[in-house]
Amino acid sequence: MKCMRATGLLTAALCLLLSSAVTAGDPEAGKIKASTCMGCHGIEGLTNAYPTFRVPRLGGQHAEYLVDAMQAYKEGRREHPAMRANMANLSEQDMRDIAAWFAAESRD
Repeated sequence: MKCMRATGLLTAALCLLLSSAVTAGDPEAGKIKASTCMGCHGIEGLTNAYPTFRVPRLGGQHAEYLVDAMQAYKEGRREHPAMRANMANLSEQDMRDIAAWFAAESRD
């Protein structure tokens, strides 16, 4: 019985380790995938034409927050037509890669 429990725990730990490796973002891949994002989010002080609002800089933001936000735009839980369109064809891994790149960038 002890052996089965230890094997089960080892298997669960291995699955958790492998799943985190698969879902972790790759900043180098994210840099390429984020090129479209930089047209708005890479310009200091940019505001949208109508309705007027400041476009947030994303450099230095927490990766999980960025992934959550991208998923919300894709699923329609956050309203913004341009963001929803940009998220429409991104996979979960694309989002994690983009988020990893922005998270690694400085807020300067």
